[in-house]
This record gives sequence, structure tokens and C-alpha cells, in this order.
Amino acid sequence: MDTLLFSLNAVLPILILIGFGYLLKRVNFLNENFMQVGNKFVFRVALPVLLFYTIYNIDDLGDINWPVVIYSVIGVLILFVIGLIVALSGTDKPKQKGVLWQVVFRSNYAIIGIPLARALGGEAAVEVVALVSAVIVPLINILAVIALTTFIRDKDSDEHPFKTTLLKIAKNPLIIAIILGLVALLIRSWIPVDSITGMPVFTIKDNLTFIYTTMQWLGQTASPLALIVLGGTFEFFAVKEMKKQVVIGSIARVIISPLMTLPLAVILASSTDFFSFNIAEYPALIALFASPVAVSSAIMAREMHNDEKLAVQLVVWTTILSILSIFIIVVIFRSMGLL
Repeated sequence: MDTLLFSLNAVLPILILIGFGYLLKRVNFLNENFMQVGNKFVFRVALPVLLFYTIYNIDDLGDINWPVVIYSVIGVLILFVIGLIVALSGTDKPKQKGVLWQVVFRSNYAIIGIPLARALGGEAAVEVVALVSAVIVPLINILAVIALTTFIRDKDSDEHPFKTTLLKIAKNPLIIAIILGLVALLIRSWIPVDSITGMPVFTIKDNLTFIYTTMQWLGQTASPLALIVLGGTFEFFAVKEMKKQVVIGSIARVIISPLMTLPLAVILASSTDFFSFNIAEYPALIALFASPVAVSSAIMAREMHNDEKLAVQLVVWTTILSILSIFIIVVIFRSMGLL
């Protein structure tokens, strides 16, 4: 019963906010203009600030558990390749291919990762998630840009998108925020430390509190606003038009993704000394590979001229279905003494 409550407490707030947005749109409290402006604000302001703030807030790059980071990267790259296969075989519409591709490897790590890890492994697991995110979040966002541009041709050009993919990656607000966050983190690590406290002599957090607090507040608006806007754009009847793609994408995210990565992590941990995962690392891996597709995937799909409706459907349905899949995974891992 506790396991079920842990999973529900991690996932249900997302479903409730999505439902709240859906209700507000149905009663005409929110209109289409709000949805468009809200999407742009989340994608171009709130999410970039959140990523910058999260990366800058890491205490020490030296604390990164490299085995779990390396395996996370390997797992994401495996899913990236599988996602391409799913995209090519799951639809013949270019605007849907990138959406199906990203759903396989792009998890809701930023929004659901921390609460899920805390429920499963406590603060030690949360620290692992925060450190892993410094590598995984940039990687996933770069791969998402590749997935969402590969099959889309520029409206004003006959050139294949491969020729402009690097430029689009460089201009992506999320990528820019990640790079700036890493630069700021490196600069902070070079600042002399106080001989008594061991803390940097000058940091934004301690010396320019007004800037740090502003970033913190802006970042906190990203998740709830993204979910409310997502709910407002959700339409149940749209499932009929893309039932096949919704089923394929949901199965790929909820079943294939954890099935291809989590058992392999257990096998490597039991057969090698390098990948010696424990009760602090497994929650982070479960959050990465078993959580539903990221909310920002729908926002990016819209901003990058992919099929936003399919992306929205996949966010909602993978979130709903992940309640059961995460519950099953947690039960299995606990029965094996891994949680």
C-alpha cells in the first residue's frame, strides 16, 4: 500500500494540474491566445531559467557518481536509437515522426524525477538525481532537438533539415540556458573559498540574493504553468485521429523504455564492480527510464513545427499509464531488495 501511495503522490499532482487546465479551458476561463503565449513563456523563459538555476545550484561537480551518470547516458543513447526505429515504423507523417522518436528517450526527469526519487530513496536519491541531471538534461534536450528537426523541412527552404540542425540546436533556449548554467557553475568553482567555512567567497546565492531569488521564482513557474497550458490544449476526441500513434508512443515510453534499460542496470550491477548501484542510485534510474514523457516535449513540438496534438496526447496518456508501470517496477525492485 505504501508503494502505491508513493507512486500516486509522485504522479497525481501532474494529472491534477493537467485536469485543472483542461477544466479552465472548457469553461472558457482560458483562451487560445493564453495557450500560445503560455507556451512561449514556458519554452523561452521559465524552462531555461529553471535549467540554469538547477545546474548552477549543484554544490560540487566532484560529487558526481560517474558510474550512474555513464549508465544513464548509455541508456538514453540506446533509447535514442530505438526511438528512431519506432518513428520510422510508427507513422508516415513527417510531423509525427519526431514526436514518436522523442517519446522513447525523453522522460519527465525535471518535474517528476525529484519527487519520485525522494519517495523511493530519500534525500540521498534526490542528490543523485540532481547530479545526474547536469549531464542527462543537456543530452536529452540536444537529442530532442535532433529528433524534432530531422524530418521537418524549412518552410522557406528546400534544404534537408540536417543542414540546419546544428544552428537550431545553438539557438534553442534550453540549450543556451544549459551552457550558461555550466559556465556559471565552472566560474563559481574557480572562485576562492573561505578558509573557515570552505564556501566560495562570492556567489549569486549568498551575495546577489535578489538575482538568485528571482531566478528561483521564475523557475518555479515552469512546471505548474506548463501542465496547466498542456491541459488546456488537450482534446479527448483527437485520440481517434491518431489512435495508432498514441498507442505506439505510449507503449514505447511506458513499457519498452524501462524494459530495455532497468533490467540491464541490475545485470551490470550484479556482474561488474564498476556499476555498483545501490538504493540511492536505483530510484534515479527508475525516475529517468520509467517516468512519463517530459511535459516540455509538447511545448517544444509546437515551437519546432511538429505535431503538437500528438505530443500532448502522449504526455497525458504516458502520465496516466505510468502510475501502473511505476508501481509494478517499484514492487519488483523492492522484492529484489534493491529499494
